Amino acid sequence: MYNFEFSKPSTIADAVAALGQDEAQALGGGQTLLPTMKQRLAAPSTLVSLNGISEMQGVCTNDAGALCIGGATTHAAVAREAASSFPGLAALAGRIGDPAVRNRGTIGGSIANNDPSACYPAAALGAGAVIKTNTREIAADDFFQGMFETALEEGEIITEVQFPIPEASNYQKFVQPASRFALVGVFVCKFADGVRVAVTGASQEGVFRWSEAEAALGADFSKAAVDALDVPSGAMIADLHGTAEYRAHLVKVMTGRAVAAAA
Repeated sequence: MYNFEFSKPSTIADAVAALGQDEAQALGGGQTLLPTMKQRLAAPSTLVSLNGISEMQGVCTNDAGALCIGGATTHAAVAREAASSFPGLAALAGRIGDPAVRNRGTIGGSIANNDPSACYPAAALGAGAVIKTNTREIAADDFFQGMFETALEEGEIITEVQFPIPEASNYQKFVQPASRFALVGVFVCKFADGVRVAVTGASQEGVFRWSEAEAALGADFSKAAVDALDVPSGAMIADLHGTAEYRAHLVKVMTGRAVAAAA
């Protein structure tokens, strides 16, 4: 690992100022960044830790009834504090990685990194969340822009994620045993005005919404509606863990399980 400076600001304004330095990098839980640095694949001059910013931590409900989660909130805290208001999201958070990962990793770090197999991008896209940064608000549909790509600009940090609370939701993940990432994960949310289905781990383009399933489930929220669908395999990931056809099959299976559990 290369030498670097370490900064731990206590306010968002101080964090933004620190990130204005040349080659500075924001540090959330460090579950991706630190291993990358140890492999000498990244060499920021300064790490700016966001974990000391109290205004970016915690879970609450705003006046509009949305669940608001600070960007520096750990997965373990989400699993505890969202359990009563958004159990589908809490269950998702409680299955990320292992206890060490859940007590260090943060929701903001996960969403900003946008790993193609991470769980939180599916939750944000599936629930139609709003990602708040130090400068603006970004709808989840506009935020995720491909594998490891997001709408974030340089020096911009996720301060809060606002989740509309659905009538019913569930996340089903087919776990890759070594990494605990999702080989395929599907988050289903049923709202009064429709259904959203988001898939992670499967596509070469990263997290995506399965629009055909959303339309079918909007008319009939049942596993049978999913059973009648087919998932094209052309854009799916193919690697040593599974073929593109296998992942396409898992998308359908995990969606059916999520709908059955939510219903």
